[in-house]
Amino acid sequence: MNLSLFIPEIALAITAVLVILLDLFIRQKYVMRYLSLAGLVVAGVFSFIMWGDNNPAAFNNMLAADNFAVFFKLLFLGIAFLVILASADYESKFANFRSEYYALILLSTTGMMLMSAAADLISLYIALELTSISLYVLVSLLKDKKSTEAALKYLLLGAIASAVLLYGMALVFGATGETQLAAIAQSLQTMTDSTPLGNPALYMGIVLMIAGFGFKIAAVPFQMWVPDVYEGAPTTITAYLSVGSKAAGFAIILRTFFTAFGEPFTISHDWGIIFAVMAVISMIIGNMAAIPQTNIKRMLGYSSIAQAGYLMVGLATFGLAMPATALGESGLLFFLVSYALTNLGAFTAIIIISNKINSDTIADYAGLGRRSPLLALGLTFCMVSLIGIPPAAGFMAKFYIFSQAAQHGLLWLVIIATINSVISAYYYLRVVKVMWFNEAASTEKVPSSAAPGIALALCCIGVLLLGVMPGLLMRLAEIASSIFTF
Repeated sequence: MNLSLFIPEIALAITAVLVILLDLFIRQKYVMRYLSLAGLVVAGVFSFIMWGDNNPAAFNNMLAADNFAVFFKLLFLGIAFLVILASADYESKFANFRSEYYALILLSTTGMMLMSAAADLISLYIALELTSISLYVLVSLLKDKKSTEAALKYLLLGAIASAVLLYGMALVFGATGETQLAAIAQSLQTMTDSTPLGNPALYMGIVLMIAGFGFKIAAVPFQMWVPDVYEGAPTTITAYLSVGSKAAGFAIILRTFFTAFGEPFTISHDWGIIFAVMAVISMIIGNMAAIPQTNIKRMLGYSSIAQAGYLMVGLATFGLAMPATALGESGLLFFLVSYALTNLGAFTAIIIISNKINSDTIADYAGLGRRSPLLALGLTFCMVSLIGIPPAAGFMAKFYIFSQAAQHGLLWLVIIATINSVISAYYYLRVVKVMWFNEAASTEKVPSSAAPGIALALCCIGVLLLGVMPGLLMRLAEIASSIFTF
């Protein structure tokens, strides 16, 4: 048992405990924000040092310490850092729970980091529950009617999804006799009968696991929690959910399905078809449901369902085109990073705006371009990136995933995804139109403290740099995903 391989998670957990304990003695609660940021930086430094070491698995091969895990650890730490920065003005809405707020973000981030490293079904489930339970509490932190209702729905549906996932894991264990992902893969290689009817328990287990993971990534038909939770949760937590939870879900899907169910081809082909169908339905339903929305948080909630569909194009490509190169997986990783920066930028702007106008209705954003042009410009750029228009990162992200799918014979899926990207332009650009062309009800500026402004600037700069210079991140993503090359 090599604890040194998991110093980042240990450092983050210790920081969370310190935040709770120091809250009993320190009156200046803003100190907890800086302590949390410091803990994230320390964990990030330790994670960065681990890059390229190709360390072996630890805890009896239950947790991996490879480049793939390090890549996602850095991503989750960056997401949490930006969310805490953006929370500087918003934290007054739950003044009595500031320390709990930061501690829960740190604990859920720890769970996400462990999810990306999970190499065993047992450790996977424990890490997932650590993340989920923290998020359930965070959603309810406003203590008003909408927040409480959203948390209750999230908790109940999340519990059902966890039960379905656990049942699927039990069936896979029953069919293979293994819980470690690599051992499951070896067991599948020895099976002589690889048809679905030949081993129905195994295939039912895989289907149930897809259902459980589908809830985490907000994919249809497991997306019913998204709009209400996104609207009712504190906006900072909505931002955190929209990118952190989704990235963690895709991280564990990548490791689980590419390691345990990547071969034989008959199995990967079958789950590839499932992801392809889910991708099409998610893109269509997500975009169509987003069009009539008047609340920007609900609109971005449905948008996240469509974005999950675009990401599943990459999953389908790998499953249906085995053996594949690392480009397909690295395209997924690039998409996740660009989407995280884009969505965090959009929600940071929304946090700043809602603090001033106390509304999330799109119509109330009228004239924002004249009231606060830089803020409106940042939100506009993020909307452009979500559509997939150059020079924003969203264009390169879709280019990598769609080109890989087309090269492996999934042109029909790319056509559907492209049409849906065009459809999404309607509701994204509607926000832009309201901000820049509608008459403002007030000419008063929209103020913000330095921290949220810095968070928004960092997101927009990142989106621009990834759009015009994607090579470095793409190379890092290829190194991280190279463990899945067959």
